[in-house]
Amino acid sequence: MSSTSQKHRNFAAEPMREKPVTELAGVGEDLGKRMEAAGYDKAYLILGRYLVLRKDKELFQEWMKDTCNANEEQSRDCYQCLFDWCKQFL
Repeated sequence: MSSTSQKHRNFAAEPMREKPVTELAGVGEDLGKRMEAAGYDKAYLILGRYLVLRKDKELFQEWMKDTCNANEEQSRDCYQCLFDWCKQFL
């Protein structure tokens, strides 16, 4: 995980609990507002979508693009953050 951001490392290192969606790597204030408007205000809701999509990177990134207009980098960073979190806690 050496090439990941501090935000990514912090998220993947501890239980999710009630973290807001903006705690996910790749999700800043603007993208977070779009996600909240789409009904995804908590990180665990994004995790749920990730799991429903069977942890498939392509499907997850397409869902993020369609749901909140995430760009390639944002969706990739968010996917990797959830992938690493799942390795640690599931």
